[in-house]
Amino acid sequence: MSSGNWRASYVRRIGIVDACVVIWAVVGAHLIRFGLDGDAEVAGAPYTTITVLLPCAWWIMLGAWGSREPRVLGSGPDEYKRVFASGLWLFGTLAMVSYAFQMELARGYVGFAFPIGIGGLIAGRWILRQHLGMERIKGRSTAHVLLVGGSRAVAHLAEALRRFPQSGYSPVGAYLQDTDNELIDGAPDLPVHRGKQATGDILAAVRASGADTVALTAGLHFSPVTMRQLGWELAASNIGLIVAPALTDIAGPRIHTQPVAGLPLIHVTTPKLEGGKRVAKRAFDIATSSLLLAGFSPVMLIIAICIKSENPGPVFFRQERVGILGAPFIMHKFRSMVVDAEQQLAILQDKNEGSGVLFKLKVDPRVTKVGAILRKFSLDELPQLLNVFLGSMSLVGPRPPLAVEVDAYEEHVRRRLLVKPGLTGLWQVSGRSNLSWQDSVRLDLYYVENWSLAGDLVILFRTAKAVIMREGAY
Repeated sequence: MSSGNWRASYVRRIGIVDACVVIWAVVGAHLIRFGLDGDAEVAGAPYTTITVLLPCAWWIMLGAWGSREPRVLGSGPDEYKRVFASGLWLFGTLAMVSYAFQMELARGYVGFAFPIGIGGLIAGRWILRQHLGMERIKGRSTAHVLLVGGSRAVAHLAEALRRFPQSGYSPVGAYLQDTDNELIDGAPDLPVHRGKQATGDILAAVRASGADTVALTAGLHFSPVTMRQLGWELAASNIGLIVAPALTDIAGPRIHTQPVAGLPLIHVTTPKLEGGKRVAKRAFDIATSSLLLAGFSPVMLIIAICIKSENPGPVFFRQERVGILGAPFIMHKFRSMVVDAEQQLAILQDKNEGSGVLFKLKVDPRVTKVGAILRKFSLDELPQLLNVFLGSMSLVGPRPPLAVEVDAYEEHVRRRLLVKPGLTGLWQVSGRSNLSWQDSVRLDLYYVENWSLAGDLVILFRTAKAVIMREGAY
């Protein structure tokens, strides 16, 4: 299926789902509020009329707000934001009109229709996304991209796109300058086209590779006139154009485009965990950890009894870890190993299955029977809620490292220590023990560079899924 065809088909599916959801939400609200009574009126008109017109207006508003634009579909939060904003504006306008003309619209009617509709629309979009993601993993419903730039930048971009096929961009070729003789190490199988970086050469590479999108990345030597001419030629051939700057591991909310003197300048802001943001994160940690401690206290009591009955020794395992800015703290966990586990570590070092400076064994002889169950469901980490409540840890953050690990850090890795370590984090929801050391570092640094409270909430929801699926837990 060509790029245009799958996009049009996907937009049609979304339109059908949107129509079904808004009709279901408004008709459902009518039945909940009024039942089958057909005599209910507002401003002299029957509610049935509003129930017919409101879904039509809502569906039109979703399109007018750009929630079905191909550019925002399939990944990222922008689609969900537009869905929510369109509904908020529609019902906000309805409320103002109702107030201005004293229509006395039933609150229960709106109170049911709005949350049911928004929830249903977002759920519908999410389900369609999951289906689209599976299609893209199979190599379907993707944009075929020709990567244009220097060999290193092209290799980096190709590797990133292939690592995340759900993004919907599949590299089908690379265009390098004749003088660029370096190999594309990250994608050795990628067909390479060469030329003098002229518009005609790139268009010929587009036709030869079957690309429907061109991605321009670092290493280009285009003049502004050539760049503009290329944009015109690609637009005339209905070929998409993407500019991928040499900015890695930077979240979308940090990037802002501002036109200055006819130039689209990209501004990159730095998230700072201070002031109100620091207070908000700390308040969220205290409130959530206290609720979780109260809710899990019966479970923790049962775990403590099981540990004590199976193996003599302390219930808790206390270990010094390195926290924010390198400050040491004592981290608490339920003991899942034999009492002399630390003394046996030296004997097992040659069997290490971890990556980098981390020590991990899939089948660790030091783990007790109760401990194996606790680790399987991450229940051994429940006492860390006390660390969160007391302030030495946060609910979300980088993995709390040992002092010996910190001593082995490269200089750039020490940026992990700029925020509090977390009970969970990107490392927890992205594979845990299955991750390489480089990927663990990359994810932790990404979190430090792109922290947000909304991002923390997303990670917490993903953590619940990772724990249930037991992804990478050993």
